[in-house]
Amino acid sequence: MAGPLVDVADLHVDFAAPGGRTVAAVRGVDLTVEAGECVAIVGESGSGKSVTARTLVGLAGPTATVRAARLDLAGVDVRGHRPRDWRRIRGRVAGLVLQDALVSLDPLRTVGAEIDEVLRTHDIASRRERPARVTRLLTEVHVPEPELRARQYPHQLSGGLRQRALIASAIAGEPSLLIADEPTTALDVTVQAQVLRLLAERRAAGSALLLISHDLAVVARLADRVLVMRAGEVVEQGPPRQLLHAPRHPYTRQLLDAVPSASSRGRRLATPARLSVECTVPALRRIALPTRTAAADDPVIEADGLVKRYGSREVVRGVSITVGRGETVGLVGESGSGKTTVAQLLFGLLPADAGTVRFAGQPWSGVPERRRRPLRRRLQLISQDPLGSFDPRYRVERIVAENLDRPAGRAQRRDRVAELLDRVGLGPDVLDRHPRQLSGGQRQRVAIARAIACRPALIICDEPVSALDVSVQAHVLDLLADIQAADGTALLFISHDLGVVHHLSDRVLVMHDGAVVEQGPVGDVFTHPRHDYTRSLLAALPTLTAVG
Repeated sequence: MAGPLVDVADLHVDFAAPGGRTVAAVRGVDLTVEAGECVAIVGESGSGKSVTARTLVGLAGPTATVRAARLDLAGVDVRGHRPRDWRRIRGRVAGLVLQDALVSLDPLRTVGAEIDEVLRTHDIASRRERPARVTRLLTEVHVPEPELRARQYPHQLSGGLRQRALIASAIAGEPSLLIADEPTTALDVTVQAQVLRLLAERRAAGSALLLISHDLAVVARLADRVLVMRAGEVVEQGPPRQLLHAPRHPYTRQLLDAVPSASSRGRRLATPARLSVECTVPALRRIALPTRTAAADDPVIEADGLVKRYGSREVVRGVSITVGRGETVGLVGESGSGKTTVAQLLFGLLPADAGTVRFAGQPWSGVPERRRRPLRRRLQLISQDPLGSFDPRYRVERIVAENLDRPAGRAQRRDRVAELLDRVGLGPDVLDRHPRQLSGGQRQRVAIARAIACRPALIICDEPVSALDVSVQAHVLDLLADIQAADGTALLFISHDLGVVHHLSDRVLVMHDGAVVEQGPVGDVFTHPRHDYTRSLLAALPTLTAVG
């Protein structure tokens, strides 16, 4: 085929909104992607990145109006394509990897059936050959025990395994173009490195790659060209070296300044000069982060020798951890290392098979829930998936108000919830919305508002910013620092993003195969790691400075 695989000129995508309004999501975008080339689109939530990607495969949505001077895919003008025309393109010409694997995968089908559907639809292999091909595809994306995983359902897999299964489904049809919308968001650094190598191999073999990502370090490692989008428009484009080290547009500089790292410790990521969204919260206007007083010798929670078994397998092996008043302790490790299980043991969602937990100076593990209930509100959890932790029937007001002391009346409760939402940078307009009517960043801030409503002594943060773009992530990290300084709240911060942990934490524990293999002050551990596993994690971490 002569010419680029993707050739788009003057693309506009508008959406019909309530009240007869029209929302312009994409405005005048030009885009080309050649065979063997990786083009990345970066920008914060709502910038038009994902809408642009979905439009290329006919998934802009029923309320969208698409206009373009040119919209060619693999040499074919796809303007005016009907659903059956798009079905011939998806999977075979263009594969799509979406950000939310749990939503994208059919909950009623096994992972193997999901991948098999692509093979069957495009007549790629016979019925007898397809199971072996499914296994090979799962192996290619580094899914362990691929025969077993192929028989499992999406809810039985971790977030990282689901994302890899989704990538396997997208490449099953051997498409010429792979559109990857945040393909590494849910992955730890070692698995992320494996997936990036896989994408690089496909590009080297001649496939084109359109990468949508808020992870600028991932973009720096993989992309040949980068487009920066804001409010539906491309504001800057060029090779990674130019954009990431010598950006010309102020918005590109804002994105780079918001990336957390060792060098950002002690400063605010979202200063007034960097804010690209309206913010009315006084705490978020301050330039410097407030000084906090951490008291590691004044423990809020203490765990000693925690063990958790499932059958003959020990998923947590002798873990001891202490978090002091006002202290932030990071807990890192790859998927399956036992981090989330430790959080569930500390929170009391799971019983330990051995070991003890003390919270606020009192026994916490092995005691009846009725004895824990008076202290329960002082221990809060912010999960990676706030949507899954909210009752979908409730509006935001009720979700946050659940954690309040019962006020005298509805008006007083509503005012208090509005104050909490204002504190996390949300206006009163979200009070009457349901969770699915909010963006990912808004949902995460609602989760934080609910967690701080009762002024807890400790918040366990389980991957709280992994799905957020750099701008929203910056606001959330600054917010957690403000809350900690104002209330003396302790944080246990679980994350696979080592840059975030380095920016926020006082101490860090590194978990591998259910055990803590290294711990200490975050600067010491990340600068002079002693354990081979810690060194391998740091070596796999993509960095902006790696761009030549």
